Amino acid sequence: MHPKPPIAKPSTPLLDQISNPADLRELSDDALRTLANELREEVISAVSVTGGHLGAGLGVVELTVALHYVFDTPKDRLIWDVGHQAYPHKVLTGRRERIRTLRQPGGLSGFTKRSESEYDPFGTAHSSTSISAALGMAIARDLNGDDNHVVAVIGDGAMSAGMAYEAINNAGALNSRLIVILNDNGRSIAEPVGAMSSYLSGLADNQKPETLFSSLGFDYFGPIDGHNLDALLPTLRNARDNWEKPVLIHCLTQKGKGYKPAESAEDKYHGVSKFDIDTGAQVKAKGNVPSYTKVYANALIEEAGRDEKIIGITAAMPSGTGMDLFGNVFPNRMFDVGIAEQHAVTFAAGLATEGYKPFCAIYSTFLQRAYDQVVHDVAVQNLPVRFAIDRAGYVGADGPTHAGSFDTTFLATLPNFVVMAPSDEAELMHMVATAAALDAHPCSFRYPRGEGVGVDLPKRGEVLEIGRGRVMREGSQVALLTFGSPLYSALAAAEELETNGISCTVADARFAKPLDKLLIKQLAQNHEALIVIEEGSIGGFSAHTMHYLSESSALDSKLKVRTLAMPDTFMDHNKPEEMIRLAGLEKAGIVAKVSDLLQGQS
Repeated sequence: MHPKPPIAKPSTPLLDQISNPADLRELSDDALRTLANELREEVISAVSVTGGHLGAGLGVVELTVALHYVFDTPKDRLIWDVGHQAYPHKVLTGRRERIRTLRQPGGLSGFTKRSESEYDPFGTAHSSTSISAALGMAIARDLNGDDNHVVAVIGDGAMSAGMAYEAINNAGALNSRLIVILNDNGRSIAEPVGAMSSYLSGLADNQKPETLFSSLGFDYFGPIDGHNLDALLPTLRNARDNWEKPVLIHCLTQKGKGYKPAESAEDKYHGVSKFDIDTGAQVKAKGNVPSYTKVYANALIEEAGRDEKIIGITAAMPSGTGMDLFGNVFPNRMFDVGIAEQHAVTFAAGLATEGYKPFCAIYSTFLQRAYDQVVHDVAVQNLPVRFAIDRAGYVGADGPTHAGSFDTTFLATLPNFVVMAPSDEAELMHMVATAAALDAHPCSFRYPRGEGVGVDLPKRGEVLEIGRGRVMREGSQVALLTFGSPLYSALAAAEELETNGISCTVADARFAKPLDKLLIKQLAQNHEALIVIEEGSIGGFSAHTMHYLSESSALDSKLKVRTLAMPDTFMDHNKPEEMIRLAGLEKAGIVAKVSDLLQGQS
């Protein structure tokens, strides 16, 4: 008998040999394709467990490998715009062992974060900041007499924001050594919109030898296949070694590349919950309660059916804000302006001057980007623009960069504004109707992410009396005055406090501006203690209430007054209910606040 040949041992996967980019640079060019395939599989596997932003990362796997292979990171600075596409980057930069903690409590951030890794030189999450930050780093390098490279990776969707062009304009004039990678996958979250999308398509078809970018002082290379390492590597090396001025490399990529369910999905699996790798089926919570976003969209559709002057506006978030549903019914009255919140607000102001009723639907965190336009173009002119503010309050896995913390504070401080917050989805319908009927002032209404509380919905919203709240429960000892979503926690707290012999009134303010001063005065005069509660930052509804009390005769020296708002900190990503608990805004926190106050401990 012949001896059996030895069993061949499988070779160690290349990805297992990479603990940081220095290890990656020990590989041959030919090995990078295998590494990229393994990296793509690792990202798919990890996000199937955690959920998160999958499609963008799959589209830049080869580009990520090439950038870390050609450039000496972290000495060379690599800035990812937004950060949705940074999961492969995290795997290659020493965070693979923690990649299945993405967006989980205590785990890795879903975006780049300076405190997380030296390979994240700039924290991201909002769009179109990368070129500005990279230019600042490049100028700092020049001032210091250093020789490292600075690379910004920005998507074609992010190029619809004016900030990107402000940075390009400045970079072209300063003529500092800078490399910008335009990751052109033909998408942001939704389909691309605007003239720039058509322009980039023209470049991809080689129809425009002289580009906008070269006119602004950049040397333009491309377009090149962003999945072809044979094209990427020499182009990146050329830009690294031979250019002393700004360079833009135009890479064509495919969002969701290499995972068929993502490639065929309409949104290319931009953001996903946990999913089955084999089928792509996502694990989603089952429930019959509609989301606030859907309730808003349906209420707006109802109002628009009666009023042809109602216009819908969103900034690259049609599905996230429900405006896609509105657009399906009224395609000529819905405008997606791209990632351009500043433009969205002033565009709405222009419509308002001509007698139209614009509803500008923007996430709370993104409305921050347009504050000057809200002040100067809307409030100062007292134009009746309606702001539908989605994702108000804590949002969970996206963390502090996406929390809707500040909208009440920065809007209620403005003259002329009417600022509302519904406590449930029926109240949201009423506030949509109220906004549609309000022609004298700009207004806003904020509402949380996710499902409502399950109340019965009216057939149509009713117009509310401006500046009037409502009493939801009568008591005699303590008054709980809420603004928006904390109402039901306050009602539950009042029930528990009742069993302990503490009688509570619970009131829903509805309006942060104008305040229901009569309601506040009655609560202050008829109770031993008053606690004002909101899921917003310090300086919002509670501050306005306290200011009124301090200026009026309603504040008796014996009245005990306290506020419950978001703590003065940026809270890391967690489950929304846990973030609310940590802030003391759930039932137990309210009960504790009342008990401590009556016992003189707070």
